Amino acid sequence: MADLYAVDVSLNLAATVPDAVLSELRRHLGHEGAGDGLADESDDHPFWAARGPAGRIGGVLVGELIRTDPGWALTVRQEVHAETMAQVDALIEMLAFHSATEGVIGQIRFYEDEIPDLYLSRSGELMKVSLSRLPETKL
Repeated sequence: MADLYAVDVSLNLAATVPDAVLSELRRHLGHEGAGDGLADESDDHPFWAARGPAGRIGGVLVGELIRTDPGWALTVRQEVHAETMAQVDALIEMLAFHSATEGVIGQIRFYEDEIPDLYLSRSGELMKVSLSRLPETKL
């Protein structure tokens, strides 16, 4: 049994996002030449650089950052080890601060669980909402 999480993030970043934040994001997406970002030297592992079939969560691992007219569009779907989740949450919190997307910006799920927790952006503040307490209904 592995301590893996399925992490999905999809949001738009404002055009005013600082270059240092974009550099850090690019580094975690595995883009070469991302330059020096905000990470300290003891934490140089890119969290979202994997591509291809997912090993445990099913589907495909992706990470894309695309320039748009109003700013940037980001979509990430990755398997993340539990020991790095605090750093991943900090990165998502930094992105939420610069997000042009309000409401749901992603989800996190322990790979063996059925129900994820949601990441919400509320005026640049990151919130995590548990869905596991909601009643199940059959459709």
